[in-house]
Amino acid sequence: MIHIGKCIRKKIEEQGKTTVWFAQELGCHRTNIYKIYDKVTIDTGILLHISKILNYDFFSLYSEDLSKDS
Repeated sequence: MIHIGKCIRKKIEEQGKTTVWFAQELGCHRTNIYKIYDKVTIDTGILLHISKILNYDFFSLYSEDLSKDS
């Protein structure tokens, strides 16, 4: 199973960005970002916004997971 919060955090770290930067880009407080990091699932609208901010298709992780089950 995909833990999307961990995947988001990993991508931010890979890009050399900070949680504070991400919070500013997402338009929320830093504490809310830590809540996102803890989430196993996330609203698709928010995930789309995050994908655009980080220039990474997080939806592809789910597509890959579907392919594994087939």
